[in-house]
Amino acid sequence: MDPDDEHPSRRLVRTPIGPALAEAVAELAAAGVASPRVDAELLAAHVLEIPRGRLLLVDAMREDELRRFRVLVGERARRIPLQHLLGTAAFRHLELSVGDGVFVPRPETELLAGWGIELARSGDIVVDLCSGTGAIALSLADEIKTIDVYAVERSPIALEYLRRNAAGYPAVSVVAGDVTKPGLLVELTGRVAVVLCNPPYVPDGTPVPPEVAEHDPAEAVFGGADGLDVIRPVIALAARLLKPGGHVGIEHDDVHGDAVPALLREDGRFAEVTAHRDLTGRPRFATARRT
Repeated sequence: MDPDDEHPSRRLVRTPIGPALAEAVAELAAAGVASPRVDAELLAAHVLEIPRGRLLLVDAMREDELRRFRVLVGERARRIPLQHLLGTAAFRHLELSVGDGVFVPRPETELLAGWGIELARSGDIVVDLCSGTGAIALSLADEIKTIDVYAVERSPIALEYLRRNAAGYPAVSVVAGDVTKPGLLVELTGRVAVVLCNPPYVPDGTPVPPEVAEHDPAEAVFGGADGLDVIRPVIALAARLLKPGGHVGIEHDDVHGDAVPALLREDGRFAEVTAHRDLTGRPRFATARRT
């Protein structure tokens, strides 16, 4: 017997978890949620305060747990982002604090972060532009302990999340700044080994899911008529910041598979321009080396 059930206040009716999960999966699927079973299981695990992998060991929910679970499922069915309901977003080895007003990091961006981690060496300076929650910057600091990382973000709300997530990472310097403005990080000119950036890049007017349209800040999603309004100045900024032989990696929309590599070549200060695809085969980010 569960020790909690011995207390009178905990002697509550239990509901089998299998039917509750099935009901939740059906509700989320009907609402158009892309991964209804995964989301239902993550919400159940969140309510039960256990890892998702331990759900197989649970056969029932108490009344209060079932009630909270159904409320969360209803909110997810209204297309509130799963990460907002959980309060965190997983990214590589991290759990990042997220919520309304900050862009939720996507799994595909882990590829860009991993590319940067493979390149960075002890003693290097790394700059993460358009840092948002700090997903890329903190992954670098977490997996390479002896580098200095500068995380640049302009949104006041995103900066709150960034500073919260960066607490405990002394190697990460949070910088409030606009990547499109000249003079940013002038003290690092010619000293940076790796510049990484996941900028707003969706072309204006592109249809996006409700989770994005209603909850991700538009300034972190849309990048002008062609989606390149931020990427163009980022390329120029990277060219200034990087030392000879330094590298830049920029995530982009899947319609930019040719455009971003072309912009890097046209700048004239980069070599080894390379286009990278994500795990689904879509164009995802471009990299280059500073000459």
